[in-house]
Amino acid sequence: MRKPLSPLGETEMEILNHVWELGEASVADVRKRMLEYRDVAYTTVMTILKNLADKDYLKYREEGRSYIYYAAVKPEDVRFSLIDRLVDKVFKGSPKDLVQTLVQSENLSEADLREIKSLIDKLEDK
Repeated sequence: MRKPLSPLGETEMEILNHVWELGEASVADVRKRMLEYRDVAYTTVMTILKNLADKDYLKYREEGRSYIYYAAVKPEDVRFSLIDRLVDKVFKGSPKDLVQTLVQSENLSEADLREIKSLIDKLEDK
C-alpha cells in the first residue's frame, strides 16, 4: 500500500490551521469559524480534533466539561515536513524542480515573483 503524500487529510489541515490561528480552541470555537464558510457538524469537528491529538499534532486540557485544544507542533514544522514529502514524491527529490514549477505558475503575481527573488538574494548574501 502506498503511503499518502500528506499524513493529514484536507479537513484535518483546515482544523489545525484554525487552532494555530486561535492559539487554543474548543470544539465550538473551531466549528464557529468553519460555519462562516461551510456547514460542518459539531461531532465532525470533535472527532477530527481528537484524531489530531491522537496523531500528536494537538494537545488538550480539560476545562469543565470541555476540552481546550492547542498545538503540539509549530506550523513551520508541519510545512517543512509536507514540503519534504512533496519534493521527494512529486519532484523526485529535486527542490529546484519544485521552485521552478512554482515560479512558472500562472498564479504568481509580479509582487510574488519580486518577493521570491528577494528571498533568494538574501540567501545568497549569507
